[in-house]
Amino acid sequence: MTFNLATILRESRYASPGKPLCHSQHTTLTYEQVDEGSGRVAAALLDLGLRPGDRVAVQLPNLPEFLLCYFGILKAGLIMVPLNPLLKGREIAYHLRDSGSRILIAFSMLAGEAIKGAEEAGGTEVYVVGPPGHDLTPDQMPAGTKAFTDLLNAEDTGEIAPTNADDTAVVLYTSGTTGNPKGAELTHFQLYMNCTVSGDLFGIEPDDVSLAVLPLFHVFGLSSVLNVAVRFAGTLALVPRFEVAPVLDAIEKHRCTIFSGVPTMYFALLHADTADRDLSALRVGCSGGAPIPGEVIRAFEEKFPGVVILEGYGLSESASTTTFNISAEQRKVGSIGKPVWGVQTRVVDDADRTLPPGPEHVGEIVIRGHNMMKGYWNNPEATAEVFRDGWFHTGDLGYADEDGYFYIVDRKKDLVIRGGFNVYPREVEEVLYTHPAIAEAAVIGRADERLGEEVVAYVALKAGAQADEQDVIAFCKERMAPYKYPREVKFLSALPVGPTGKILKKELRT
Repeated sequence: MTFNLATILRESRYASPGKPLCHSQHTTLTYEQVDEGSGRVAAALLDLGLRPGDRVAVQLPNLPEFLLCYFGILKAGLIMVPLNPLLKGREIAYHLRDSGSRILIAFSMLAGEAIKGAEEAGGTEVYVVGPPGHDLTPDQMPAGTKAFTDLLNAEDTGEIAPTNADDTAVVLYTSGTTGNPKGAELTHFQLYMNCTVSGDLFGIEPDDVSLAVLPLFHVFGLSSVLNVAVRFAGTLALVPRFEVAPVLDAIEKHRCTIFSGVPTMYFALLHADTADRDLSALRVGCSGGAPIPGEVIRAFEEKFPGVVILEGYGLSESASTTTFNISAEQRKVGSIGKPVWGVQTRVVDDADRTLPPGPEHVGEIVIRGHNMMKGYWNNPEATAEVFRDGWFHTGDLGYADEDGYFYIVDRKKDLVIRGGFNVYPREVEEVLYTHPAIAEAAVIGRADERLGEEVVAYVALKAGAQADEQDVIAFCKERMAPYKYPREVKFLSALPVGPTGKILKKELRT
């Protein structure tokens, strides 16, 4: 069966060509404009010699150009590789090499690291998107790059490549606690099903305006915000990064009705001064990325009458939504809800036997259904580790109740979720081990009221070596994205280890 996810844009364009698809600080683009602009990007990429299945990396914040790139790549039958704009050069180089991306589209204000990464990876051409509201002149272009506007000079053919429904549309990088980041292959059909089912669950309406402040390079923002809005011909209000004042400005100016965010965002808005703001259009808040405390839900809904917060759960590997609380009447505060349509979820013990309901029966949450990735990019070993008998093993520990609602209680992985961003301890530890004074290192998360979790490093120094906390923090800060580096460093004479020499992180947490 042939199917291309870009069809959601084309069909909504047919239905509402002049309707705004996205508002940003400097411009508004209609469905017709995004359809035609992405068509020009598709034609330009094919003119460069790219062919169906080739990868294109996009390292942009939430700008209209992200939409042009995304749908242009899909229309051409290529594979989108979204990257966090905050990644450093060495991190970018890894993603480019692993994915084999031939093109990198980057943001001018962060292009220095993108250029470093492309040079280290080799063979990747860099196109640069200028600051919002400004096209770059030739003398403003970073050396060795080309202007993104060059990709808008081709003629839109109106063609959408006839990809197969199970062809990979997006490779979304994620990580476990060991090894390098892995690329989850999400297909055209999986992403279509997720945005269709999610939109029905959210109860999206034709006049809805969704605030898009969740990064579109993340599965939550890409699948549950962008794709849902386009699938149902809604409108997006794009905000490049979460800051309270710009978010409130966008909600008020564009009469946003749907806010999707991680708990730290709700916490910040809850404590913001909104006395002179008209936020009355808001009706639904979708929360995910980490558990949201029940007291935050109650306080938020009291502060913003008419808003209902609905919590869900998903992963990069599940194309976003896996379980969801569908309404105020049916939700259970503290629960991640029930499995969405077409998805099966259960809790199993170490022998993969289904556990009975009840908080006393905690096990690993496993999933199967239309939303699951086809595997990790060029990594069959890692794929085999997480899929057993057709079930994807999430590494998350939880339980189900008698009514079929699921609850997350802990993680088997050592993953730290800081402000909604995943921080993988092994990746931080590998940087720490390159510090000339450090002999041993372990990274854990500690509870943080504002961010959910904070990154803490425990280190032991080499004999005779010297280093202080600020030195170690600065060392990491120079080598990794801002959300990853540790904010606290604790020094021990030696880290606790077990009989096999494995560092006992459990003891560090006590």
